[in-house]
Amino acid sequence: METSACKGDHNSGLRREISSAATGRPIQDVIQTDAAINPGNSGGPLLDSSGNLIGINTAIYSPSGASSGVGFSIPVDTVGGIVDQLVRFGKVTRPILGIKFAPDQSVEQLGVSGVLVLDAPPNGPAGKAGLQSTKRDAYGRLILGDVITSINGKKVSNGSDLYRILDQCKVGDKITVEVLRGDHLEKIPVFLEPKPDES
Repeated sequence: METSACKGDHNSGLRREISSAATGRPIQDVIQTDAAINPGNSGGPLLDSSGNLIGINTAIYSPSGASSGVGFSIPVDTVGGIVDQLVRFGKVTRPILGIKFAPDQSVEQLGVSGVLVLDAPPNGPAGKAGLQSTKRDAYGRLILGDVITSINGKKVSNGSDLYRILDQCKVGDKITVEVLRGDHLEKIPVFLEPKPDES
């Protein structure tokens, strides 16, 4: 198992956002560093100049495809919560809202700010709470579903905002989802659940 440590302060930055190569989901608040991250260093520690653990190396952006470029690490504060779940439950349990939503570009073209619900299955948290999916009428015309504009009073402009807010919540939390439904706003309480394969 690799435990290589990386150090670096030059050209470093905090609170960056990158996309997961596996899912495309944004990973928020990562540490950007110029420390050398070589193949096999993922999962290894990022140390500051005093030898304190500040993050876990997770990715590298390399225009050339070589092992040189800009490195990214998940902050130790974020890792702490995950480690706690692993110790207590043997797995990481993330909360879900239980929706499929439209790409940000599609929503922008509609002239709306928020996250358009394409599907809210009735057995999921959002479906149980009554969030409405996008559908077609008998003539094939598109009827837009709910547009999520805020969660717990925090503005939701796009998918990244939605993930950022959900990442701060826990399974079982009751959240208030504000949606634009037709021409009026509604506040809907939703209880967050674990992913089906995690329950």
